[in-house]
Amino acid sequence: MNLNQITIEIVKKSQEPTFKKLMNQHHYLGSLNKIGETIWYVAIYENTWVGLISFSSGALRCSARDHWIGWNYRNQYDRLHLLINNTRFLILPDFHIDNLATKILSLCKKRITTDWQQAYSHKILMLETFVDGTKFLGTIYKASNWQYVGMTKGYRKTTKFYTEKNQQPKQIYMLPLTKNARKIMSANILKKEYQHGKSNMKLTIEQMKTLPAFFKNITDPRRKQGTRHRVVTVISIAVAATLCGMKGYKAMANWANSLGQSARRKFFCYKKDGKLVVPSEFVIRDLLVRVNPQELDAAFREWNKVYGIEDESMAIDGKTMCNAIDEDGHQTHIMSVVGHKSHNCRTQKKSE
Repeated sequence: MNLNQITIEIVKKSQEPTFKKLMNQHHYLGSLNKIGETIWYVAIYENTWVGLISFSSGALRCSARDHWIGWNYRNQYDRLHLLINNTRFLILPDFHIDNLATKILSLCKKRITTDWQQAYSHKILMLETFVDGTKFLGTIYKASNWQYVGMTKGYRKTTKFYTEKNQQPKQIYMLPLTKNARKIMSANILKKEYQHGKSNMKLTIEQMKTLPAFFKNITDPRRKQGTRHRVVTVISIAVAATLCGMKGYKAMANWANSLGQSARRKFFCYKKDGKLVVPSEFVIRDLLVRVNPQELDAAFREWNKVYGIEDESMAIDGKTMCNAIDEDGHQTHIMSVVGHKSHNCRTQKKSE
């Protein structure tokens, strides 16, 4: 086989059933459905499929990887789109030939940045993969200049927030796609060209647990008759969902429905038929449009003082109020100090 004649192509919609069938037949983990951002490639030699490889969104959490990249918890959540996971790699049985695997990885590296931007309208900076050391040595990744950065802890995601330890720890290999990938991904402020969508915040378990305590004194505007969900429960869930990027009442309700029983317990959800129940879209909307906005704002400001984004640098901005003229005929000037990361206004001062 002449490796220089190997090409890779994105799997077409009509080819996906064949791709999945071969994965199920020959890969020890079987196939994966397309969930979220995903690209499947097929390696071809003389019009014959010789290898299959898939890439999807990066793992949400991985301690050794996150430490190696150097990003903090909040930055990580906003920058996961820059990281792509090589989820499956299969050389078909009749083509176990020296250097074929490294050739396919090399071809993928050359084109995946462009393919991903065309498909999902954002850049990527790094690839990751997880190798079961009881079955493989990771030789092809080492030979392709992927860097071993540590081991996973053997946890498997079972709900939106919680995992259970029931898997063999795996080796973690990383491949930066640009020279300064780690520096860009761990910077205090992400360069505009790598930003993707609105900046969202991810809550830690500790932050989630503390939300109800800050909203417990908010006045409930509803009648007590027929009220099942506590005001603190509804508001805490709505605020948590918003911090995690949800927009609108329906999105808040969907986020609440995705919570496991352990997470619902932290929000003091009520129990029905042995299970904790979250508020519906109607309940969330009905309460939020009637609650005292001043009380809600004051409570959230108190929470933000303790758990909000920490600003490592400040921006000073000045504005002239065109229609604000004092007794002496001078226009009013406002100087503001704003946090770079949180965008919180720390102080304002009127000047002339």
